[in-house]
Amino acid sequence: MTDIYHPPVKRSVEIAGHKTSISLEPLFWDLLKAAARDEAVPINALVARIDAERLEACSPPGLAGAIRVWLARRSCRAEDEAG
Repeated sequence: MTDIYHPPVKRSVEIAGHKTSISLEPLFWDLLKAAARDEAVPINALVARIDAERLEACSPPGLAGAIRVWLARRSCRAEDEAG
């Protein structure tokens, strides 16, 4: 069994031509990869979209937090649609 409580892993992504590092737990990296695959877009493109959405918020969270929230919201929508 994989340790779901593994500490965050830092990876680089490119947003609008600029590299940035994001620290996410492996579970969230796996979910992000799956979401990108499901939407047929590269991870960088999906992260850029999430980044643009978060910047429109009244109090934008950090990018890593925004990714976690986006993934949780996506999961909730999928559960609602399933049943």
